[in-house]
Amino acid sequence: WAVRKPTAAARLLQPIGALYGFATARRMAEPGERAGAPVICVGNFVAGGAGKTPAAIALAQMLIADRKRVAFLSRGYGGAKRVEPVEVDPNVHDARVVGDEPLLLARVARCWVGPDRVQSARWAVEAGSDALILDDGLQNPSLAKDLAFAVVDGETGFGNGLCVPAGPLRAPLEAQAPLVRALIVIGGDEAAIRDISQAVPSKPILRANLEPDALAAAPLIGREVVAFAGIARPDKFYATLRRVGAQIVATRSFPDHHHFRPRQIEALIEEAGARGALLATTEKDRVRLSPKYARAVVTLPVTLRFEEPRLAKGMLRRAFR
Repeated sequence: WAVRKPTAAARLLQPIGALYGFATARRMAEPGERAGAPVICVGNFVAGGAGKTPAAIALAQMLIADRKRVAFLSRGYGGAKRVEPVEVDPNVHDARVVGDEPLLLARVARCWVGPDRVQSARWAVEAGSDALILDDGLQNPSLAKDLAFAVVDGETGFGNGLCVPAGPLRAPLEAQAPLVRALIVIGGDEAAIRDISQAVPSKPILRANLEPDALAAAPLIGREVVAFAGIARPDKFYATLRRVGAQIVATRSFPDHHHFRPRQIEALIEEAGARGALLATTEKDRVRLSPKYARAVVTLPVTLRFEEPRLAKGMLRRAFR
């Protein structure tokens, strides 16, 4: 998926991908129901992680600064199956119940998880929310969106440009692009930005970067570290650790949203102890650990920073006019 030129295997799967993309595009075009408050969707064009959760948090903080009563709406990927929405309480729920990302979102604003986006939105509005942020859900048409952003990883872009399973796209770019107001591109050099702009020429690009927390980074500087992660692109986390000065002596990668078994974490703790190293992971991974094991790891939180935040603020404010 990641290589620019499709491989032979990707070409063999291309007809299936075309059918999948056509079906997704047709579903995305369906009208959605109004929520009773503006809905801002933070999604992406591809399968896998692109940085949606940090982007959703950054936008929420802008709205909160504008005195909006924000609520996040999430499907709660990786959590328990449910019929009715539930409001996330980080002091009560864990990742197996509500998913990992909602636990991070609920630290910033109220968050509802549930498969029915419309019902979650209505419950949030009834609870007093006047700004709803849909974490993911660009391809879900059930809820009408007042403003939609597509988050793009500047390093990987749109991969080989084909649809799942031949490539990473959930639907053809020409079908998805008209449904978003702008692209939030995280990282990437000038050549990558140019390629993304050429692929989606009609949309403005809001450039952003993920910046590590300076206080959390300080204890890692010059220290040997065993790093592990169960996210879409673990290498991005390892690169961030190196950027702040950590000396990585071993890495252990797991599938995205992986629920760690006790023995897996104990093995990592033992390995770090034998090396005299710190054991480090992401915030998203840490919330999937029991308190006992969470105390044994250090995290390096990251914050999304827009290069031109006034552009994002202007788009958000227009959604409320």
